[in-house]
Amino acid sequence: MYKHLKKYGIILLALITITGCSESDESAKTVVAEVGDKKLYHSDINDIIPTGIEKEDSVVMAEDYIRKWVKKKLLIQKAEENLSSEQKNVTKELEEYRNSLITYKYKNELMKQRMDTTVTDEQISDFYRGHSENFNLNRNIVKAIYIKIPKEYANPAQLKDLCSNTSDEGLAELREYCLQYAKGFDIFMNNWVDFEMVVKNIPKEIDDPENYLQQNKWIELEDSNYYYLVSIQDFKLKNEEAPMEYVKDNIKNLILNRRKIEFLKQLEDNVYKEGIRKNKFKIYNQENHEEN
Repeated sequence: MYKHLKKYGIILLALITITGCSESDESAKTVVAEVGDKKLYHSDINDIIPTGIEKEDSVVMAEDYIRKWVKKKLLIQKAEENLSSEQKNVTKELEEYRNSLITYKYKNELMKQRMDTTVTDEQISDFYRGHSENFNLNRNIVKAIYIKIPKEYANPAQLKDLCSNTSDEGLAELREYCLQYAKGFDIFMNNWVDFEMVVKNIPKEIDDPENYLQQNKWIELEDSNYYYLVSIQDFKLKNEEAPMEYVKDNIKNLILNRRKIEFLKQLEDNVYKEGIRKNKFKIYNQENHEEN
């Protein structure tokens, strides 16, 4: 098969060389692979080749596509040869798939048109208060300031003073200082972040983060080139109740999922009631085949 693919690759390279970015009607009809009565044309290959690609790369892509196409068609052929007529009759499965697909599309379209997707902060707060025990943390999270600064510019006392002033003016001053001198910095004051995400940027392994967070407000480190400072402004430990703002997006999704379930249930109920009202169906007694 690979010899055949190589031959097709040479043909494709010649076709690509001749036709360039456009393809003639004659080259489009050129057969590049055949399995039984199924044919793969040059136009099919050309559809999957990105414009502007090198000719050698396009041949590699074409050979890979041909190989996959041949394998797929051979597998279908083998299935056709070895399955019984009854096994190959997929009418029922196709009908079920079609029914599932069109009802799925119908439900989605109705949800887009009619379902309320607005979730207010008050609704999020109410949900959190009613289910806070379900939102325990599976990691340590912090509000913190991280700074990496060349040692020649580092003034630890000044940096600590800047980190201690968390007013808007103070954080603006800190940000301005870091933009001027720091190699890297992050100010996580308005959102909770994974403690591991912060400490991965410092040259130190923290073996017991829970204990470390309880005992340290500052992390100060140096290597040969940089001074590192992490100011822990607040923290929550693993297995503690998660702050509402940390799980806000999750709560919003939960509310919308519950709303979706209720909407679809109501939709099915309404369709059933409409069917009763308009006599759209009949149910027969199975024992005497009388209509109920």
